[in-house]
Amino acid sequence: MKKIKRKIPNFKNEDEEREFWATHSPLDYFSSKRFKRGSFPNLKPSLKSISIRLPEDLLVELKTLANKRDVPYQSLAKLFLARQIVLEREFLSSGSAIRKGKVAA
Repeated sequence: MKKIKRKIPNFKNEDEEREFWATHSPLDYFSSKRFKRGSFPNLKPSLKSISIRLPEDLLVELKTLANKRDVPYQSLAKLFLARQIVLEREFLSSGSAIRKGKVAA
């Protein structure tokens, strides 16, 4: 493997730096072995639209609960789904589902 010998010059301003990187490859100045995976915890997750068929009485109940909480029913449905997913993960990771031969459906 080739050693990285090039040193990044000192720049007077951002324009000079931008011009430099427009004509040079960062791979010539940084070793990819030292790269670390980035983490961006404050990014909002992207949303995907789905269609789901619900019994009418369940939808009416969801809308009633959402109205009492003064939130849109879709937001309340996402909240309920997120809570249940957390509970299911905890249940499955505890191992109790496997030991008892039960898996939540």
